[in-house]
Amino acid sequence: MSKKYLITGATGKTGKHTMKALLDKGHSVRALVHKEDERADALRKAGAEVVVGDLVEHDDVRRALEGTTAAYFCYPVVPRLVDASAYFAEAAKRAGVELIVNMSQISAREVAKSHAARDHWISERVFDWSGVPTAHIRPTFFSEWLTFPWVRDVIVNEGLIELPYGEGHHAPISGEDQARFIAALLENPAEHAGKTYPLYGPVELSQAEIAEKLSTFIEKKIVYRPTTIEGYEARLRSYNLPAHITQHFLCIAIDYQNGVFAGTDGAIGQVTGKAPETVEEFLAKNRGAFVASA
Repeated sequence: MSKKYLITGATGKTGKHTMKALLDKGHSVRALVHKEDERADALRKAGAEVVVGDLVEHDDVRRALEGTTAAYFCYPVVPRLVDASAYFAEAAKRAGVELIVNMSQISAREVAKSHAARDHWISERVFDWSGVPTAHIRPTFFSEWLTFPWVRDVIVNEGLIELPYGEGHHAPISGEDQARFIAALLENPAEHAGKTYPLYGPVELSQAEIAEKLSTFIEKKIVYRPTTIEGYEARLRSYNLPAHITQHFLCIAIDYQNGVFAGTDGAIGQVTGKAPETVEEFLAKNRGAFVASA
């Protein structure tokens, strides 16, 4: 039986793949976008119903959720996450959705120094208190993190991974693998409601080990050179990132050093029947991102 799913963040690293996975299985998908542009047009061409709205506008959220079976909630690293979560929970309860899959993060906890990470912890509590069936996902760093300008530019131009991550480790996880998992949860709400899933890739790596793998795939020597928190802050500010994002990145760097992002896959392979891709597989598909001049 075909069902209708609401996907927020539908043009993002997980949303676009979640939408495709559901459409490929014959489901109806409604995509909530912030504005009409070429990306919204691409969603329509792919087969989605597109609605324009804002997650911090309650009436927009109500309209988006009306008539849907389940929903994926993905809010960017900007202020007002808790507001958006409350609006979404209320609208989802009114619409009678069977499940919300809530994109949180692995550093979400009450004692988090990052304002964004702590807001994610509070957001989880809001959904839990609402009584709407919810599954929380808490991914470690995305594989796509390597392609973010403040990381990629240093790789391409200087042959360095320059981050204040010390000797910490994590198992990179791609947005596409997370999307397969999100789609599986949405399709099976009773099985996953009330659960929290940390999400990881299959192999833990240090930044030095990631640098070695990058060297192999782009045929250029890449070295990990740890930087200081102060040096990292200066680099982030050079990209004119909002203060909320900068504060978050600086705080989770300390979390990374302390092992908060460590762990390897269990949930994705178990739930979807397919293990997530390795960082080598991700790099093979995205080699071009690290070759062109920044």
